[in-house]
Amino acid sequence: MGLTEKNIFMTITYRIIYALVRLMSVIPLHVAQFIGRMLGRAFARVPLSRTKISLDNLRHAFGNCMTDDEIKTINKQVIMHFGEMLFEVPHILRLKPTNLDKYVVFQGEKNFLEAIGKGKGTFILTGHFGNWELMSAAITLGFDFSSAVVVRPIDFSPADRMISQIRSRFGTKIIDKQHAMRSIIRALKKNSVIGILLDQNVDWYEGAFVPFFGSRACTNKGLALIALRTGAPVIPVFSVKQPDGRYRIIFEKEVKLLITGDNIRDLEENTALFSRILEGYIRRYPDHWFWFHRRWKTRPFCPIPKTDNMRYAEGSRK
Repeated sequence: MGLTEKNIFMTITYRIIYALVRLMSVIPLHVAQFIGRMLGRAFARVPLSRTKISLDNLRHAFGNCMTDDEIKTINKQVIMHFGEMLFEVPHILRLKPTNLDKYVVFQGEKNFLEAIGKGKGTFILTGHFGNWELMSAAITLGFDFSSAVVVRPIDFSPADRMISQIRSRFGTKIIDKQHAMRSIIRALKKNSVIGILLDQNVDWYEGAFVPFFGSRACTNKGLALIALRTGAPVIPVFSVKQPDGRYRIIFEKEVKLLITGDNIRDLEENTALFSRILEGYIRRYPDHWFWFHRRWKTRPFCPIPKTDNMRYAEGSRK
C-alpha cells in the first residue's frame, strides 16, 4: 500500500471510528453500560489471547489466596467492566458542568485543592483502573486549573487520533511519554496538574524493580525522580464504580515522600511506595484493573540481590 493509499485508508478509518463514537455517545448511559456489560460477558467465553493474559495475571497475583474458580469469576468481571468502559468513554463528548454529577461524585477534594495551592504543580498518581479516561475529563471539567496527562500513543493512528481528541476535549495537554521530561517540568512551573499512570511494564533502563503482588515488576521511576527534584506534591486519585452506575473519584492525601539523601535509595523506595498504593486499590477492587497487560514482562538483566534496599538496573552504576 502506497503512502497516499495508506493516508486515505487511515482517514476513512478515523471517520468510521468517529461516527461510531458519536453514535455510542447518544445511547443513554445506563443502556450503554448494560450493552457493554453483556458484550463483556460474551467475550469472557471466547478464548482470546488478551483474556488469557488477564487470567494468567490474576493467577499470578491471587493464586496463593483464591481458588481457580474464584479467579475465573474475577476475570469474567474484569472483562465485563471494560466492556462497560468501552461504552462509557464516548459519553465524555457529552460531559458539561451541568450534568457532571450524572457521571461522577467527588470525594476528598480538599486534599487535591491543598496540593494545587502549594503552587508547585501537582502530580496525580493513578493507573489503568476504574474509568481513568472519564476520571481525567471529569476532574479537568470540575476544577479550574490547567492539566496534562503523560501517555504512550496508541499504535493504530486513527484510534490514537480519536482518543487524543477525547482526552484533550476540555483543554488537557497530551504529553508523549517518550519525550516527557521537559514538557512535565514546563507544566509544573505553570502549576499544572499532571496525570501519571504508573502501572505499566517498562524496559529495565527506564524503571526500578519494585514489589507488585509479591513479584518484582519493572516500574517507571520518572514520577519519583521529578517529584523529588521539584517538590511537586503527589496525590493518589482513583475512580471506583458505584451501584448507581456513577464513579466515585477519590482524592487521597498527599504522599509523604521518603528523603534520605541517598538518591538511588530514594528513587527506588518512593517508586515502591507508589506501587504499593496502586496495589492496595487493585486488591480492593480487582475487577477495576486492566489485567490484560503483561505487567511482569521485563525481567532484571542481571541477578537482583534479595535485600531490603534492592538496586534497580542502572542504579548500581552510579
